[in-house]
Amino acid sequence: MSVIYRNAIAIADKFVPPKLQPLWNHEAGPKTIFFWAPAFKWSLVIAGLGDLARPAEKISIAQSAALSATGLVWARYSMVIIPKNYSLLSVNVFVALTGLYSLARAVK
Repeated sequence: MSVIYRNAIAIADKFVPPKLQPLWNHEAGPKTIFFWAPAFKWSLVIAGLGDLARPAEKISIAQSAALSATGLVWARYSMVIIPKNYSLLSVNVFVALTGLYSLARAVK
């Protein structure tokens, strides 16, 4: 599988404009999991925003607490790893915020 990935990246390298080369070749850029994991994690934020329309009595306290905790833990982690991953930080802050808001609604 890594051979296919390397070949795909080699082909894509030719089409990246010069202005985007710094992002493309960054240690946490699109060539790495450090870019794609946070990109897909935004689906948790979208799901959390979907819970805003849900009645408060239907919100899972355990799930909201777990999302809040993981968001906070991974937000902290994103600032201590090298390279610092600001996209991971931003998505986890939003995961924590949506989880905390849902948790507050459920507890209230």
